[in-house]
Amino acid sequence: MTSRYSFSLTTFSPSGKLVQIEYALQAVASGNTSLGIKAIDGAVIATEKKTPSHLVDSESFFKVEKLTETAGMVYSGMGPDKRVLLAKARKLAQAYFLTYREHIPVRRLVQQIAQVMQEYTQKGGVRPFGVSLLVIGLNPDGKTTGLYQIDPSGSYFAWKAAAIGKNMVNAKTFLEKRYNEELELEDAVHTAILTLKEGFEGVMTETNIEIGIVNKDGFRRLEPTEVKDYLAAIAA
Repeated sequence: MTSRYSFSLTTFSPSGKLVQIEYALQAVASGNTSLGIKAIDGAVIATEKKTPSHLVDSESFFKVEKLTETAGMVYSGMGPDKRVLLAKARKLAQAYFLTYREHIPVRRLVQQIAQVMQEYTQKGGVRPFGVSLLVIGLNPDGKTTGLYQIDPSGSYFAWKAAAIGKNMVNAKTFLEKRYNEELELEDAVHTAILTLKEGFEGVMTETNIEIGIVNKDGFRRLEPTEVKDYLAAIAA
């Protein structure tokens, strides 16, 4: 019965589902694990960065991306779809800055990205984006931060800690045990690395994970040397 509705984006199945969105969520679930954690003085996102071959230049692509000076994102799912959303998100942020002469609040940016993703679930000739995003950024007060998850359906939620990708269940279980309301950013980075280690295949190095942080100074992706120092501190 499901196959009758599998190729129609705008037709609901008898169970009330848009099957193409279910398939998009499967693409997310097969992607590398990504996670985010809020802290009292910032937020962190982290992800596995697996290359198809050791011959690939790992500096030629990134999974943790800057959206604005005060916001960044990471994804799980299809990389090409991420590039489209990244370009759209940056364009939306630039339009806001040109109008108001200030960086777009993270919640407003998330709402606009989610709107783009939702529109791709109800139009003919397109398909849903095969990615979920974790977005972190500064709130309007310039001090506190937000962490949001956006799914292929266009739904979004604010989280204290979240995980997406193939090891999502184990990562969430680990985060539920380790997270607390008084977590500081440095501890959040350590927790993020430990969470990734839970389902990591092989040896974790500064070249096969990426970490991004946001605090009152803005968003940035950690340099490989910084990631190496964190890994050494955890191993000590």
